[in-house]
Amino acid sequence: MTRRRPDEQPPLTFDEFLARGATEPSVSAATGHAAARPGPRILAVGDVTRVVRDTLRGAPGLRDLWVEGEVGQVSVSSAGHCYFTMKDERAQLRCMIFRDDRLAIPFEPRTGLRLVAHGRLDVFEPQGTYQLYVDSIQPAGFGDLALRFEALKAQLAAEGLFDAKRKRPLPHWPRTIGIATSLSGAVLQDMRKVLARRWPLARIVVSGCQVQGAGASTSIVAALRRLARWTDAETGRATDVVIVARGGGSLEDLWAFNEEVVVRAIAAHACPVVVGVGHETDVTLAEFAADVRAATPSVAAELAVPSRDDQVAGLRALVTGLMGAAGRSIADPRRRLEAERRALDGLHPRAYLGAERERIGLLLDRATRAAQGRLDVEAGRLARANDRLPMLLSGRLVRARSDLARQAAGLSALGPFATLERGYAIVRDGEGRIVRDVTQLTPADPLSVRLARGEVDVLVQGVRDSPP
Repeated sequence: MTRRRPDEQPPLTFDEFLARGATEPSVSAATGHAAARPGPRILAVGDVTRVVRDTLRGAPGLRDLWVEGEVGQVSVSSAGHCYFTMKDERAQLRCMIFRDDRLAIPFEPRTGLRLVAHGRLDVFEPQGTYQLYVDSIQPAGFGDLALRFEALKAQLAAEGLFDAKRKRPLPHWPRTIGIATSLSGAVLQDMRKVLARRWPLARIVVSGCQVQGAGASTSIVAALRRLARWTDAETGRATDVVIVARGGGSLEDLWAFNEEVVVRAIAAHACPVVVGVGHETDVTLAEFAADVRAATPSVAAELAVPSRDDQVAGLRALVTGLMGAAGRSIADPRRRLEAERRALDGLHPRAYLGAERERIGLLLDRATRAAQGRLDVEAGRLARANDRLPMLLSGRLVRARSDLARQAAGLSALGPFATLERGYAIVRDGEGRIVRDVTQLTPADPLSVRLARGEVDVLVQGVRDSPP
């Protein structure tokens, strides 16, 4: 039988882990058989940590803890998680808040602050440390109310009443604004002033209620129901947005806005609800259920309506942009029309005639300059020729006389007169045709005979052939 490696050992329960005296057979090096002497069971580090983790997770009391202590060192990771320690005079506890839980908590843990933290105890195995995973914190000293607050908050959050997906956007330009608050005190007057300054076009419908003490939660719910039933007598329109508000106070003073009936009434209201309760540091469950949370009642009034000045400025910007766009839309066709007009002017017959007249004028100027230049060149050549003309004429005459003499001599040699001078004659019939053959003649035909000097008319006496 061979011995198991440490990583092959099955996981231990907590009781088995504590009973570390358990042994297992050892192997003899000489025989290879199991020896009788006992040996300790070797555990991997992961096994030990896993046993501690499973033990903590199996203890119900460690899954829902409220711990009070002083905050020590605090750090926030790049992922947004918060790490800190809680300590007292005897020990300290590592704590960790995930990013999503941290964003939902109304304030941050700070060094030296005494807190009451709620969460679960667990082991972070890679580092082998146990720590409290915190999901909510409150300043120490609130006692039972703080515990009730956290318990109800966890219950309603689990139902989805605080889910961001169910939050409704506020209307951009509300016509009617409902207000649920006390009719006495400065809160209502402050909100009226803010609404009149920012958006005087809105109509205000006030539903008075008790905001503190016994019966306050019932009164707030009744005020919300009256606003939900209200409609304008002329138009039949309901309220566009509702504001639930009251001034500051202690946790006990504001407790009506933490009652479950109020929170559910706000979450189920027909139109978007803005809740502004207490001061900026005060937090109530009604604010978690509201579509929009405001730090104070005055801020709630500001959030419920747009700013008249901003809207006027926006309208002016739109008018400026519209005028600019209209000017550009008009200017562009005007430029195109002007371009078309210039193109049509260029195609008009007058434009063609003017262009042709100008072109002809340019051509005439060029022709005049060319002709004048030609005349100047010829005049120069003529002047130079006049200087040489007598010499040229004399030479030309001499050459012409010589050529004429040669031509005359040639013509004389080739002409009939030289032949006639040698005793030949030219014989023509009565019709003036030259007679070359006796067969052309008959007796008594008249003939004309041309001699070297003069002509003779004769009649044919007879015709006879002669040898060549």
